Amino acid sequence: MKHPREILLGSQAAAGALPVCDHYSGVEVRMRKSLQLQAEMMQEFGACVFDVTLDCEDGAPVGGEHEHALMVAELARQTMHSEAAVAGSIAPRVAVRVHPVDHPAFVADIATIVGRAGSALCHLMIPKVESLADVQRAVNEVDQASSAGARALPLHVLIESPAAVHRAFEIASHPRVQSMSFGLMDFVSAHGGAIPASAMSMGTAKNPQPLDQFTHPLVLRAKLEISSACHAWGKVPAHGVVTEFSDAAVVQGAARRAARELGFTRMWSIHPNQIRPILAAFSPELREVELAAKIIAAAARADWAPISVEAQLHDRASYRYYWQLLERAHRTGLCLPAEVQGYFAPRSMETTTQESV
Repeated sequence: MKHPREILLGSQAAAGALPVCDHYSGVEVRMRKSLQLQAEMMQEFGACVFDVTLDCEDGAPVGGEHEHALMVAELARQTMHSEAAVAGSIAPRVAVRVHPVDHPAFVADIATIVGRAGSALCHLMIPKVESLADVQRAVNEVDQASSAGARALPLHVLIESPAAVHRAFEIASHPRVQSMSFGLMDFVSAHGGAIPASAMSMGTAKNPQPLDQFTHPLVLRAKLEISSACHAWGKVPAHGVVTEFSDAAVVQGAARRAARELGFTRMWSIHPNQIRPILAAFSPELREVELAAKIIAAAARADWAPISVEAQLHDRASYRYYWQLLERAHRTGLCLPAEVQGYFAPRSMETTTQESV
């Protein structure tokens, strides 16, 4: 019997099947702590609720790029082949951000990291992507470095300039692009002072910012373009950083706005304190989860024909919505109602994602 994901989403099944939080770390000691935290929270929630992205672009010291890449590759391999990962029912998710395609270390990054640890990675993040040609160059290097017969490694791309925003729909169309992220701080600085520094931060009650990253028109427009491009092509839009990492309420408020107002389904974390507020913001309400489970269970019993629930008609269109809501609940660690738990067996989402890319 086909899984509801296949019946309702078809070729779009992989688009939303990513954790809602992508946690970045560039220093070895913090990388190890992040991976340990991921393992602990996998045990707590029964799902991998955030990716850990090991950072070469901002993490590698100048002149030490190769040594940093070797360390990152070995750390990814160790994580995937650890006793806990091999024996566990939930797979850890480890990614790497390499240097941009025009950086002298880019080709060596790919050769080292993909060549040594490609099978241990869930995806590769390519920063400062400006065009479809940049994506294709990255694909060519990744495939050349991959082992024979290896799965096609998904790419996530970082949009950081006005020109890249202009080409967002074209970039999102590439079949190997799984997700697009917005690079706020580089985007602001690319405007040569035309956008104020306040647009790189969040306004708070104590420090109100009339033009922050959610209200400055150029920044808001860029976010909407990226989100819209991703949804047009069935990709995952990832909101960028909030630098106020010590204030959980600010982080959670920003994440909630990104999800509810701008259509982002994923967000970056740059400090462990940001992970749980992001999960909370992207989690659906419990009453929504209960209703979604009721509708999906009834739809399955009716072989996905139209049904009535609580005096409202439902068909394939609403089934898709409520199924995706259940997937989001699972990815944020919520306990699902018994009638739908069987659809979320360990590794089911990870396996489907890898096979569908």
